[in-house]
Amino acid sequence: QKVCYGDIKHPCYKIAYFQDLSRRVGFQEARHACEIDGGVLLSLESEAEQKLIENMLQNLTKSGSGISDGDFWIGLWRSGEGQATSSACPELYQWTDGTISSFRNWYTDEPSCGSEACVVMYHQPTANPGLGGAYLYQWNDDRCNMKHNFICKYSPEVFPSVAAGKPYDENKPEDNSHVVVTETGIIPNLIYVVIPTIPLLLLILVAFGTCCFQMLNKSKGRTKTSPNQSTLWISKNPRKDSTMEV
Repeated sequence: QKVCYGDIKHPCYKIAYFQDLSRRVGFQEARHACEIDGGVLLSLESEAEQKLIENMLQNLTKSGSGISDGDFWIGLWRSGEGQATSSACPELYQWTDGTISSFRNWYTDEPSCGSEACVVMYHQPTANPGLGGAYLYQWNDDRCNMKHNFICKYSPEVFPSVAAGKPYDENKPEDNSHVVVTETGIIPNLIYVVIPTIPLLLLILVAFGTCCFQMLNKSKGRTKTSPNQSTLWISKNPRKDSTMEV
């Protein structure tokens, strides 16, 4: 499910997590899946964005959730295999979407380079901590054909469904009070507006019909009195009848 912030300045994200290990994919497969879906494999441009993704992933580590370990591919990799053993190896990693950010969040002693050219974000909450602490959210280079989960990144949505909560502030990486909303588009929004008005429209229609019916009945019940119909009233000047006896 794609999640977005309540403004048009910040990207949207989609976490692809598979409890079924057989459904996890290699680096290039993850990259292709994001591109088919209209996004790119996740690039991280700042510590603030790193913290944002960590907060999203914390939902997978809550106790009792039944979620198992599983690292996530991000869009950082090294294509120059011939230079893998060079001391400049860490500088050879690039973002697949062309982002030029130099932000890195490597785990201790990473990257190890060699044949490991693609990067994952650790997500192993049940693993014992290592020299660099828990294997959570730091980065590690791995072989590109290994099978992992992945995270996609999308351009900001022009029409987010709800502008909820405070917008994400890049200058405050410690701000964890962000609110994400699900992108739905214009048509569902119109449906939510129209449906509640249907009972009101029906009530107005019934009232209008009832009013017309009453007016029609009143017009039929009226009878016009002719000026010549004097039988309805007693004449003030009755005519004398010669046949009447006094």
